[in-house]
Amino acid sequence: MSFRPLLGDGRIRSREEKSEVLQTASWVDSSVVFDNRRWICREAELRWTAPHHLVVLTEEGGTSQTSIRSEARSVYEGMDRPGDLTFVPAGAERLGVYRDVNLSYSALWIDPEFPGSEGLADTPILVNRSDKVVAALLSSLRVEMALAHEPDAAYIEHLAALVSLRVAMLAGKRLPTVSHGRLGRRTIARVREYIDARINSDISLSELAAVAEMAADTFARRFKATTGLAPYAYVIEQRVRRAEIVLRETQSSIGTIAYRLGFSSQSHFTATFRRLRGMTPRAYRMQFSPES
Repeated sequence: MSFRPLLGDGRIRSREEKSEVLQTASWVDSSVVFDNRRWICREAELRWTAPHHLVVLTEEGGTSQTSIRSEARSVYEGMDRPGDLTFVPAGAERLGVYRDVNLSYSALWIDPEFPGSEGLADTPILVNRSDKVVAALLSSLRVEMALAHEPDAAYIEHLAALVSLRVAMLAGKRLPTVSHGRLGRRTIARVREYIDARINSDISLSELAAVAEMAADTFARRFKATTGLAPYAYVIEQRVRRAEIVLRETQSSIGTIAYRLGFSSQSHFTATFRRLRGMTPRAYRMQFSPES
């Protein structure tokens, strides 16, 4: 299988190459795309341009030599190692030369029009930098995807916005701090009603912001100031609260409850319930119906 980035166009030349796609997923009409791969080759040359911003984390392994050029100038000469973080802005052409490649990586593609990515505008190419927060976010997403726990759109939107902020800061940008108040009673009531009515659906941050009639980043800050939780965390909490009622009052199977409340799988539901309540759904039910 030839190594080819998930988005964009260009030219690739490689020798003795092996490439394996481990996980891919997209959210919000492909505004955010995740791609996790294993890549092995003796040497490769890549000239590429993509319409999305690209954030890449080297998860394991590395190279004996990596050379990156952009706009006829050298950007990086060195090696890839675990934990290295690279950012390529949308529309930028990069020429990469790699030797003795044996690594796995996680890539996050972010549409420049995606709410929360404004800080990436005019950010230059960054190659093999380090940021523990971004590394933890991408690695966590990779693990969740490997377990078939595909996160909700609201969570991914929050993650992408945070990654964008950290990358902009890594480039030395000083972003303005904006203070936001709480949401009004009517607004928070509308949002809660919307969530309650669609608790079994994939609810995105942009949907909730539209209900509140404000920009997504502004809504997210004001929602957290009002509820103490980020929108995606609030949705998950409401699903778990609804699950507690169903577990107490019905004999529906765990798998059926997971499906009806919008979890990607029974295992995802069980893992989330255990994380938030300290026990499995079955153990919770046993407290009320020992014969179950």
